[in-house]
Amino acid sequence: MKASALLALGLAIALPVAAQQRQVISPPGTAVGLPFSPAVRVGNMVYLSGQIGNRPGTRELADTGITGQTRQALENVKALLAAAGSSLDRVVKCTVFLVDIKDYAKMNELYATYFSKDPPARSTVAGSGLALGARVEIECLATAAG
Repeated sequence: MKASALLALGLAIALPVAAQQRQVISPPGTAVGLPFSPAVRVGNMVYLSGQIGNRPGTRELADTGITGQTRQALENVKALLAAAGSSLDRVVKCTVFLVDIKDYAKMNELYATYFSKDPPARSTVAGSGLALGARVEIECLATAAG
């Protein structure tokens, strides 16, 4: 009886801990040597680092304008979510960082095409600069299949 009780206790502790293991998501072509992970999955939650409009595997922006950079940033988000076992329809929250709030309307118009049905919660802020001279950066939280 004691052995079965210990086994049950061990499983009761081990299963929730195992479900919360931290997994770093680094798809092929991820830039190396950066002090952060592209994404981290804990249980069924996926936390993405901010994505800018760079060509995958490079530090080169895909475009100089807000529309092209927003498109590439969202394509980067989409690819990273797929690598983590998730997708755009499982995103629950995004934060959009803009260099210039005047870019809001153009960014928002394209953003809406990626989240056309039941869009996630979102915050948008404008600041004074982003990595590599980007005009937009988008970070997301999503759920993933168990």
